[in-house]
Amino acid sequence: MELKKIRVEDAVGQVLAHDMTRIVPGKFKGVGFKRNHRIREEDIPELLKIGKKHVYVLELNENQIHEEDAALRIAAAISGPNLRWTDPKEGRSNIVSTINGLLEIDVEGLFKLNSIGELIVSTIKSGMPCKTGQTIAATRITPLFTEIERIERLETIAKEHSPILRIWPWVKSRAGLVVTGSEVYEGLVADGSDTWVVPRLREYGCDLVEKIVTSDDAGQIAGAIKTLADKGCELIVTTGGLSVDPDDVTRKGVRDSGAEIISYGSPILPGAMFLNARLGDIPIMSLPAAVFYYPRTVYDLMLPRMLADRQPTAADIAAMGHGGFCMNCTVCHFPECPFGR
Repeated sequence: MELKKIRVEDAVGQVLAHDMTRIVPGKFKGVGFKRNHRIREEDIPELLKIGKKHVYVLELNENQIHEEDAALRIAAAISGPNLRWTDPKEGRSNIVSTINGLLEIDVEGLFKLNSIGELIVSTIKSGMPCKTGQTIAATRITPLFTEIERIERLETIAKEHSPILRIWPWVKSRAGLVVTGSEVYEGLVADGSDTWVVPRLREYGCDLVEKIVTSDDAGQIAGAIKTLADKGCELIVTTGGLSVDPDDVTRKGVRDSGAEIISYGSPILPGAMFLNARLGDIPIMSLPAAVFYYPRTVYDLMLPRMLADRQPTAADIAAMGHGGFCMNCTVCHFPECPFGR
């Protein structure tokens, strides 16, 4: 490799070795001159304005790779289904979701990649819901060029952990709701599910097939779950009846429906009494009373996983204790916050 340093005034006709950043404080930051741009006489004043008294002309040998080419190879190696990558700018390629769905990252593989040195893969957190067109990661190298051997090592690791990054689409779109509680069933207390539960489903494009209100009776709850399953619901949500009070029998009702209870209780606050079950291929989310008070709860963390048919195991939920405490910020920025991450 040969990197020639040339005075700007003497650089007319030379080809730039890398993107040059232009910054206008508070107004603009971006590419002022692109890699491979051939410098013209009229470029000299602009180069001086951005603080460039010298430019570099780069000649790589066969064992080296330029930052832009490296960024593209890294992006291609780590991107799984439903992702695309962008042309590099200032040496960086962004990785973008092509669908609405759930981001899943092989965190162990990602750590190995970033331990190679000179190569960078920066991502948002695994488990976050993503929208079409959202940037979820970016790649680059830190120097202007690096050895091709580093990129080949990354590609080998990426194959062993394939894919490092992927987006799971929402595949559960028909939801059923069971509202439990004798006080609601008898009309003593208003049903708050249309305010606190249903909007979340619709936010993810779910259709509410039917809502059934039951008393605190395990038989009624089991029957309602079976009815919703028979009507083609792909996800069933129940509310209430999960505390330690003798009258709270939702857990028994879920079990009596024939569902398998995967886990009961979670290290997530609000949402400690969350019940996680499955009836055949239908995930069941039993939500504690906290969802009727707090703006963000276990519901917000579990719903995207259920809709992508990535239902958590008991071990998955146990691991969510790290980051599972909502700080109830005055201004909520969820999901761009530590809760559940």
